[in-house]
Amino acid sequence: MSLINRLFLLVRKLAGIDDRSVLQRAIDAGMRIGSDCNIQPEVLFDISHAWLITIGDRVTLAPRVHILAHDASTKRDLGYTVLRKTTIGNNVFVGAGSIILPGVIIGNDCIIGAGSVVSHSIPDGSVAAGNPCRVLSSYEDYLKKRSIQLQKGVVFDSDYLIGVITDENKEQMRLELDDKIGFIK
Repeated sequence: MSLINRLFLLVRKLAGIDDRSVLQRAIDAGMRIGSDCNIQPEVLFDISHAWLITIGDRVTLAPRVHILAHDASTKRDLGYTVLRKTTIGNNVFVGAGSIILPGVIIGNDCIIGAGSVVSHSIPDGSVAAGNPCRVLSSYEDYLKKRSIQLQKGVVFDSDYLIGVITDENKEQMRLELDDKIGFIK
């Protein structure tokens, strides 16, 4: 990085200007993230210890997921903060509003349900949810169940995607999903 760029960054930092995304700040602080990841809005990474967070390939983090690598509950009384590495494997979906606590390892091929508090590690090939988060089924069984539902459910095409859906199609979707499950590609 050139001297001019370094000075520019220093001035922005001193002025309190940081227009990098939360994701970019975490990566710049040392968080490791794989390829083909989908990070939705308002995901929070433990910026103060981001280098202790590793995220694999093909991971989706739904809105408002929190990933922590430290626990400062002992700082006042013991003078120390607890640090743990936090790892998310490959091909993982973490539902909206979930919290992943320090030291957790989420294995490969996992789904974490929305609103879960993941306080212990989740093995490969698991679907887990709740507070505290617990394994509900295998990833394979979950996909079989959803595949059967897909065959019986209502399937919507690309005319129903966010950004292109019309008011008429929204109303049609409301009507068709009144008592059925739906799917969209």
